Amino acid sequence: MNPTLQLLLTRRSVKAIDMMEPGPNEQELDTIVRCGIRVPDHGKLGPWRILRFRGDQRRAFGEVLVAAWKAAHPDDPEARAELERVRLERAPVVLAVISRITPGHKIPEWEQQLSAGAVCQNLLLASHAMGFHAQWLTEWFSYDRTVAKALRLGQHERIAGWIHIGSASSVPSERPRPDVSDVVQDWHP
Repeated sequence: MNPTLQLLLTRRSVKAIDMMEPGPNEQELDTIVRCGIRVPDHGKLGPWRILRFRGDQRRAFGEVLVAAWKAAHPDDPEARAELERVRLERAPVVLAVISRITPGHKIPEWEQQLSAGAVCQNLLLASHAMGFHAQWLTEWFSYDRTVAKALRLGQHERIAGWIHIGSASSVPSERPRPDVSDVVQDWHP
């Protein structure tokens, strides 16, 4: 079988909590990102950007998550907030894909958002092609204003996804996939 098709047919998400070192090194991560941004981009707007979290940056961002969680859930036990402190430390590398919309442009906002989603998918595929495992998550904090402020998101920016990249601690099992005949229909006038 064609290697590209084999890659696509074997791509599988691995839960971030089941990831471990090693993650991609600097050169591998650069390649993953370069592949990630080769997406359809009607109008050549580049309606996305990427924030990297590695090493101690993951723990530092955990402090932001703890503060945001406590602000939103002041009555929750301290132990619950502590879970947020290590959330990004589950994987060696985490990439936040930011959807960056140009409002009022001739390219519809929906197409701009889809381009950011395509970046997320390409990052997953590139990670898989390089022998790593990845998971695309959004999580509660993608929609939190305190977190958006800490990430310095602009007025027309929002999180498209958090891409966790690392090595799997165990071989992931395949999940059921829909049959092609269940998701494809012929259009009839």
